[in-house]
Formats: sequence, C-alpha cells, structure tokens
Amino acid sequence: MKILVLGGSMFLSKAVAAEAVARGHDVTCANRGTSGSVPEGAALVRWDRSEPVPADLAATAYDAVVDVARVPSWVHAAVDAFPDAHWVFVSTVNVYPDPHEPFGTPATSPLREPLTEDVDPSSSPEAYGRMKVACEQTVRAGAASATIIRPGLIVGPEDPTGRFTYWPARFAGGGEALAGGSPDDRLQVIDVRDLAAWIVTCAKQRTTGDYDGVGEVLPAGELLARVAAGVGATPELTWVPQELLEEQGVEPWAGPGSLPLWLPRPLYDGMAAHDPAPSYAAGLTLRPVADTARDTLEWLRATPDAVVTGMTREREAEVLVATRS
Repeated sequence: MKILVLGGSMFLSKAVAAEAVARGHDVTCANRGTSGSVPEGAALVRWDRSEPVPADLAATAYDAVVDVARVPSWVHAAVDAFPDAHWVFVSTVNVYPDPHEPFGTPATSPLREPLTEDVDPSSSPEAYGRMKVACEQTVRAGAASATIIRPGLIVGPEDPTGRFTYWPARFAGGGEALAGGSPDDRLQVIDVRDLAAWIVTCAKQRTTGDYDGVGEVLPAGELLARVAAGVGATPELTWVPQELLEEQGVEPWAGPGSLPLWLPRPLYDGMAAHDPAPSYAAGLTLRPVADTARDTLEWLRATPDAVVTGMTREREAEVLVATRS
C-alpha cells in the first residue's frame, strides 16, 4: 500500500511513518524538512504547506493519506490534491466544547462550531478545536473515505511536550513527590506507538467513522502507581487539594512551573475521561502504562535534549512546605 504521511518527522506522524514502514508499506513523508529526519525506509518530499502541492507529489496516486494538520486551508488543499485516497485525519478531543462531562463518545458528544479561517490557535481558547472541526468537515466532504481520530493526551518516547515525561523522571529521582487534586480524579493517556499502529490499521482497512484516540480511564492515583511501577520506584506521594495548589499559584496540566497532568475539577472532569470502548471495538489495542513509563524514561536518559516540563524539585519542596502550614 502506498501511504502519504503529511508530516513524518515529529512524534505522532513520525511514529505513524515508522509503523507503516515496519509493516512493509511504501511510505512517503511530505514536510518542510526542517524539523528532523523521517524514519529510515520512508521517502521525503519537501513541501511547505503554505505553498502549492509539489508537482511530483500531486502526480502520485496514494492508497491512503495520514494528516495531523490543524490549519483549514492546508487540509483543504491536500484533500483537493488526493481525493481518491482513504484519509486518516488526526483531530483532537478539543473539538468537544464541554470538558465537564466524562465518558462521552463521538456518537454522543456535540462539537464546537467550525472555524474555517486560518488563525493563531492562541487567539482564543476554542480556536484550535474549532479549526480541527473545520478540517474534519473538509476531509469527510472531499475524501473518498475517511477515518477521523480524536486523540487525548498522547505520551511516550519522543514526546516533545514533556507532560507525561515529568512523572517517570520525577519518580526515578526518589523522595516525597507532590501530586495534585485527588487520587480518585480520572485521567487517561495513550502511547504514541499504540495510536500510530491503530492509524496504520485504519488506513489499511479503510475504516470509516469518528473515534476518540484515547486510553483506559484510570483514577489518577492508579495511573501514577503504574508509572512508578514501570520505572521501578516506590514514591511517597503527597496529594495536595487543588484549592491549596491554586493559592500557591501552581499551574495545571503542562508548562514551566506546572504540575503536569493535574487538572482543575470539576471543570475538566471529562477532558481526560472519554469512553474508549468504541475505539477498542474498531481495533485499538494498548500496552500497559508501566511499559510506556519505562520506555519513556529510557528514551529520556538517552536523549540529552529531551524536553521535560513541570516544576523544579526546589519549587515542589516550597509548595509542599507552604501547603502544610
């Protein structure tokens, strides 16, 4: 099968290209060629998607196209160029407007209003999800057939965000560790390699429909326990209620100084608790979280420039002391 991966040099799109090559498919990656190499065995065609499709690329017939873009005009141009292929479009759970409700599915959850203009996603909290809705609509309307996959938090080796990476690294460092909110808060993650494998399967089988690319819904305490087990640690976790974290100015979810994976509740009860059952039925399979944690730590230790976001140990100690007073 001839597969065109729009991207192929970073995280998910690179994992998709690597998986497709490993399965013996003829893989072409199209990108600007500035964000790293494509997997060995894949061909690279340089394409800045703000410019017209290169003639040699447009002249090739592909069986499947995998796209992770968020810019509506880019997706529109690519669908116009390759309308006969089966498309696997990687969207996001941010297409759903209400992060309060847990256990929603694509069949039961409404979508944001589409935004067909190309805008800076930071222009508003909804812009990213709304542009992805518009991209989804373009794919459904123009492609011969399509799979729409809406991932939640993608984790694992080569994660450029460093959100999940914080926890294997933190537990491996030992000592008392700050955890946010309640151990009963729900979370879910999906290993990039499992998501990539499913994407290639959907491309090969020409699976149609909308699915959430999410992992098992777990209590936060259980998720962190599995991470710790994966790196051979027995951490001393201190759970600090969100009210105290907010008083100390601790940022949630991601970024410098944040406590990664912690989300304010009940505002975000549903953001990391989508029902994965329809995706399992469509062929998604998952490895243990402990394996993801182990492999992530191994990659981190072998990669000097790997990104880990989150608070420093010094800041963590300050917060722990302040929340005990």
